[in-house]
Amino acid sequence: MIGLDTNVIVRYLVQDDPVQAEIATRIFENRLSATARGFVSAVTLCEVVCVLKRGYKRPKPELCSVIRALLEADELEIEHRDLVWRALSAYQSGAADFSDYLIGERARVAGAKTTLTFDGAAATSSPFTLAE
Repeated sequence: MIGLDTNVIVRYLVQDDPVQAEIATRIFENRLSATARGFVSAVTLCEVVCVLKRGYKRPKPELCSVIRALLEADELEIEHRDLVWRALSAYQSGAADFSDYLIGERARVAGAKTTLTFDGAAATSSPFTLAE
């Protein structure tokens, strides 16, 4: 297994830098397989979504498709895959950012009854409560 950083994944997805995109493509298409998987941490996944949303102005449906494709890729090991699936489900219909839903899921699994936040969008969704 090899770890994959945010920039490698983003270069593979957006193909905007010819040199780095070629390297990233070779990594994804030649080095990774179901038996030689790439590790994507939950932090990296959140960064990928953030970069695509803010830096590349990708719409939410496309972000959801990217997360789903990464989750479904046999050649990738996604950290906390089950929590990421639940966060994706909440993100698709919710108002908060993907990272907020993943934070809430991680807290829930750790035993938190709620996750306090000052983010009004997140506070409209379970498992969040507006901090007062």
